[in-house]
Amino acid sequence: MLNEVARSTLLTSAPHAALMFPMLSSAQVARVASRGVIRQTTCGEVLIEGGQTNVPFFVVKAGEIEVIRPSGLGDLLIATVHADQFTGDISMILGRPALMRLRVSEAGEVVQLTRDQMHALIQADAEMSEILMKALIYRRIELVAHGIGDALLIGSPHSAATLRIKAFLTRNGHPFKYLDLDRDSDVRGLLERFHVDPVELPVVICRGETVLKNPSNQEIANCLGFNGRIDQDHRRDVVIVGAGPAGLAAAVYAASEGLDALVIEASSPGGQAGSSSRIENYLGFPTGISGQELAGRAYAQAQKFGAEVMIAKGAAELICQQPPYGVRTDDGATIPTRTVIIATGARYRKPALANLSQFEGAGAYYNATFMEEAQLGDCNEVIVVGGANSAGQAAVFLAQTGRLVHVLVRADSLSESMSRYLLRRIEETPTIQIRTRTEIVALEGNGHLERVLWRDGTGAVTSHDIKHVFLMTGAEANTGWLNGCVALDAKGFIKTGPDLTPEDLAVAQWPLERSPSLLETSRPGVFAAGDVRCGNIKRVASAVGEGSIAISFVHRVLAE
Repeated sequence: MLNEVARSTLLTSAPHAALMFPMLSSAQVARVASRGVIRQTTCGEVLIEGGQTNVPFFVVKAGEIEVIRPSGLGDLLIATVHADQFTGDISMILGRPALMRLRVSEAGEVVQLTRDQMHALIQADAEMSEILMKALIYRRIELVAHGIGDALLIGSPHSAATLRIKAFLTRNGHPFKYLDLDRDSDVRGLLERFHVDPVELPVVICRGETVLKNPSNQEIANCLGFNGRIDQDHRRDVVIVGAGPAGLAAAVYAASEGLDALVIEASSPGGQAGSSSRIENYLGFPTGISGQELAGRAYAQAQKFGAEVMIAKGAAELICQQPPYGVRTDDGATIPTRTVIIATGARYRKPALANLSQFEGAGAYYNATFMEEAQLGDCNEVIVVGGANSAGQAAVFLAQTGRLVHVLVRADSLSESMSRYLLRRIEETPTIQIRTRTEIVALEGNGHLERVLWRDGTGAVTSHDIKHVFLMTGAEANTGWLNGCVALDAKGFIKTGPDLTPEDLAVAQWPLERSPSLLETSRPGVFAAGDVRCGNIKRVASAVGEGSIAISFVHRVLAE
């Protein structure tokens, strides 16, 4: 039975309905038609099936097409596409399987383009690019907001694995429906239908068919077809390791300038910046932008220009003896490439607390976004540990609901490590308490964090019944996979350009007469950008700048 409620949700009630389903002019339809073929449609004909790869793009010249979310739990009518409107969502740009079934509800005529023809259209026609990309992005936003997709997650808010999967799907912009074991009445029936025991939660059900029990991120990515189109044997002009701001900027500039670029990302686009609730000092966004939204836009932009992004596959080793280089992924494949940009960033340093791991995702978190905030329930107090901008952003975000937020920092003040606008906002928020010269010494609880012990500047240790702690303490480089290929500083960050000493180059047997360029490592054609680089300024803007600059050096190496 098709649900007619969804029709008004997307076409009439949604705030961006006109942007999601714009009407094309006759001249615009003609420009699209010049790149594809015109064909007749018959009532009841299925143009695209859910899960189909190599998805075509349609502009309706006459007739109507229904957009249906197919599911073993019952089909759902999402929208109806009328004459002078077009089909598709961002999955087409990403090269992923179709989320929806397209069925002709009124016979007529369509313009049909292949995915490659549609890609060429948005790269060559600026006007159509703006219309199509805006519509596809807003359609995806609406699907995510309503939980309408090809993935069903069943879990518990008390489960760290459930939070991990929600974060993975959300940060990858993939729409999914979440059912809570404790709150949703029909969960038990669903579990019986799919032969799942509650102790096996969380589970992800792909397209109403495949059941994944407590799956890894890579298993989810494989089931949903995130990387299905990527040829891992093809030699690239540049492989970019890491899809944070530096890596995504490098991908955008590489692909827009005609390079064959592949990005390898171990988890989700955005890196550490992607977990920021709101970045207010990034140029061009005076009201601020969330890290996830910024990453999502950059992600779509990179793939619009033709870059490919491999999700949930980390880099395990750099094969660096001589060009062409290779990047071995954690599933054993080696991707050949002429140049490499290392943009693996930095991760928060974990405090030396004996039982920290048992509370990760169950009271101890490394991000402060709406997903983590949803875990807090009706708790009145939380702790943020750290003195940099990320900790300040988290404190302000968490205090918006009136909670008492304790900011713990080991230093004497925040003035040297935090932007002035954040510090001023913290000082003017009565529900934020700054506790300097203070650090956590123990976490206690049974299954979930129940209390925290901290030591203050006097040396006194006190116990506090606080169940949620956000840890944003320092940074360490993600360089363990490099296995000695490039020179590192004493803290494990990559040395580049003028930071490389003659001894570094001698050890690496630098083979060229020229010196390494600004972002080049001790290996010719291997570059580092963003937080992973020694001496980098830990700001989103500097990471984006370095990613774009690195591509200019890549061009020089490829021309040598």
